[in-house]
Amino acid sequence: MVTTKKTKLYSGSRKSARATAAVVPGTGRIRVNNVPVEMMTPTVARQRVLTPIVLSGDIRDKVDIDVRVSGGGFMGQAEAAAMAISRGLVDQTRGQELRRRISEYDVHLLSGDFRRPETKKFGGPGPRRRKQKSYR
Repeated sequence: MVTTKKTKLYSGSRKSARATAAVVPGTGRIRVNNVPVEMMTPTVARQRVLTPIVLSGDIRDKVDIDVRVSGGGFMGQAEAAAMAISRGLVDQTRGQELRRRISEYDVHLLSGDFRRPETKKFGGPGPRRRKQKSYR
């Protein structure tokens, strides 16, 4: 007899970073791109990934989370992973308590952050800066 684990996939995104979290019943192991989250650098990104886990409390010890992240920079990847993890934990608990707690802390952990960089325009090196005029 083959036993199969119940795996559910949850997605998260921030800017150009995309993350997919697989949540299975387990012992509390969390990996990001096959690296334990405790070994993740820089520390700011690690803390951001661990935010939904800290908010969830004892649920952490009941599930294993495996996150695959690609694209973007390290902070965008951390935000995308945190969003995927928080969506997975909220779905696993099926309760409104954790959803409320995460939303009070940061609403973007569940709904996403729509902000994107402003595009460059003509007549200058960036989206807003223009060439200086010296005749005034």
